[in-house]
Amino acid sequence: MDIEAQVELLMQGTEYGDADLKRAMTADLRQRLGDCQREARPLRVYCGYDPTSTDLHLGHTITMRKLRQFQDLGHDVTFLIGSYTALVGDPSDKNKARPVLTQDQVAEYAKTYTEQAFRVLDSQKTRVRYNGEWLSRLSLVDLIRLGQNFTVQQFLARENFARRLEHEEPIYLHETFYALMQGYDAVAQQTDVQVGGTDQLFNIIVAGRKLQEAMGQKPLVGVITGILPGTDGEQRMSKSIGNIIPINSGAEDMYGKLMSVPDFAMEKYMRLATRWLPREIDELVRAVRAGTTHPRDVKMSMAREITSIFYGDDDAARAEQGFVRLFQKGEMPESMEHTALKPGATVADVLLACGLASSKAEAKRLIAQRGIRLDGETLEHADAPFPHPGVLQAGKRRFIRVN
Repeated sequence: MDIEAQVELLMQGTEYGDADLKRAMTADLRQRLGDCQREARPLRVYCGYDPTSTDLHLGHTITMRKLRQFQDLGHDVTFLIGSYTALVGDPSDKNKARPVLTQDQVAEYAKTYTEQAFRVLDSQKTRVRYNGEWLSRLSLVDLIRLGQNFTVQQFLARENFARRLEHEEPIYLHETFYALMQGYDAVAQQTDVQVGGTDQLFNIIVAGRKLQEAMGQKPLVGVITGILPGTDGEQRMSKSIGNIIPINSGAEDMYGKLMSVPDFAMEKYMRLATRWLPREIDELVRAVRAGTTHPRDVKMSMAREITSIFYGDDDAARAEQGFVRLFQKGEMPESMEHTALKPGATVADVLLACGLASSKAEAKRLIAQRGIRLDGETLEHADAPFPHPGVLQAGKRRFIRVN
């Protein structure tokens, strides 16, 4: 693949919030690829992951998908586990301080991260490192010298900090350490390219590049990926919202959840979560807009493609066959009423809200009779949290799409 084709692929699905910045990063990537080609060496690429929980969902894997693209092009990829940054907690996407984790908690969470990451990355070509290797050796004097490169105003201007100031909510001093620590990760690895989501823009473009320059290194190229929306197609994928697509719940579950994604969100899913080339996606988008291809057919191809990344072609094909038997060859109507899933709602709450049950007693009776299904799977507990958005069925003929 020539340099222009590499740039097109690697910049697919990126978002910077500023057209000039995107043009600058695109030009830097093109130049860095050319330099490495002349020097006959691969780019040094990394993305950091703070192990703050045990399980990953599809939204977590978007940056891994980008790392895999670099791998497939022959570049040197590091999967960096933030064993020390996780102790602080990234404030980038939070309106309040994260709880401070213990080293034991971080070690426990980190155990499952690489195993799950290798469902996307090539385990034979992935370098796994922990940023405690270098951050644990920093002295107080080192931290002071790192801090000299930034002003307090730069941190307070960040959107989430500015919002907290406006609402008179606390900003803790240790939260400002995070960007310094992540910036030093780039220095320690002599990074050419750092991948991260849009919530990492400050940490990568400001902190990482500035510290590298201060240390006499060439500033890295930031490849900033868009954030994958959840199954509602609008809000960021989040376990607390209930709109996630887990990567460890089985091929049928993943395929079914992907088919529940609204049509308007399909393009974002294709650009962020598939292995398809930009021109292939462009053709599909044009065909849907022109009315020559049904959105359902494109969505099925997308669901099969993403499911096959995690479970293989055979399981993805079986998941699709099961979905077709259940929904396309069954009695599910083409159109149905919609209801919004509220955070914290139980199964009984949703049944009441959408009119499939007139009381909690009736909801419990229907569930006890195994008459309630979500995307074809029987729901068994009325008081359990509603699992995820999808098609809710009561009996044989009553359907509601829960978004």
